[in-house]
Amino acid sequence: MTTYIYETIPASCCEDPKHYEIAQNETDAPLTHHPETGESIKRVLLGELELTKDAKDDSCGCEPEGCC
Repeated sequence: MTTYIYETIPASCCEDPKHYEIAQNETDAPLTHHPETGESIKRVLLGELELTKDAKDDSCGCEPEGCC
């Protein structure tokens, strides 16, 4: 089995994605929902994860007055 990194797909721009390590067979299709919580998830490449961490700043990406 291979361990893949998945992240949640936030419902709004103010939510931070959560990251999970999930073991799967290499022939299994990528998951779309967390098997225990039911949250929407997507498989990410480690490079993608590192880029999103580096590119993140304190703002949530909304308008100047904020969205939260």
